[in-house]
This record gives sequence, structure tokens and C-alpha cells, in this order.
Amino acid sequence: MSLMTASPLAGNVLGSINDSFVVAEWRDPGAPPASPRWIAPLHLHHSDDEVWYVVEGALRVKRGEDVIEARAGSAVLVPRGTPHTYWNASPDPLRYLLIMTPKIYALIRAIHAAKDRSPSALQALFCEYDSKMLV
Repeated sequence: MSLMTASPLAGNVLGSINDSFVVAEWRDPGAPPASPRWIAPLHLHHSDDEVWYVVEGALRVKRGEDVIEARAGSAVLVPRGTPHTYWNASPDPLRYLLIMTPKIYALIRAIHAAKDRSPSALQALFCEYDSKMLV
């Protein structure tokens, strides 16, 4: 058996829409500490769970009525059917892993590729991937 060295995830994605789950490392540069600058709109996934693991910085997750602050080394699970959104809680950089189903990953890819990001177009995209945008 030979030893292999895994490459750093460093902003890349591990897995695809053909796998059982996908892990993506994402970063947020930080913003002035005014009102939250949402990374995603308030939404829910009807049949998919989602997990964030914070590598660096502080992430805030609104999960249902609760707001959870996760600092480096912490993780947050949002069960299917739970309204949620998240944002960088600090002007400092944030680095986190998002562990998701292939369906959520496909939704994120579709949102990033969309030319029309109007509320009605985004709502249709969320619906196409068994999710619902709530704002």
C-alpha cells in the first residue's frame, strides 16, 4: 500500500452531484459590523440537512428562531425543513466547510450561474431543488 497525500481543500469542492454528499470550503472576507450581510437568503430545504464547520473566524446561523454563533472548531447542523440563513459575524475573514447533499450543491451552482437573480427567478430555482426561499 502506498501513501498518498491529499491536496488542501482551500476553496475547492470535494464530491459532486453524483456523490452521497459534497464538502466545500468557502471564505468570506468580512464586512463592516453593521447589519448582517447575508451569505444566503432565508430559506429551507424540504428534504435535505446541511452542516457548517468553521475553520477560521465566526459564523452566525439563524436556525428557526435561534441565532447561533459558531467560532473556529465549531459546527452547526440545520435539519431539513428548518428556515435558516447565515452570515459572517465579524469584519474579519471567515473560512468554513459546508457539508451538503448533492441537491443543495446543485442549487448553489444554479444560483451562481443564474443571470436573472430577481426574487421570482430565485424562488423558482429554490423550488426546482426541493427548497423554498422565504424572503
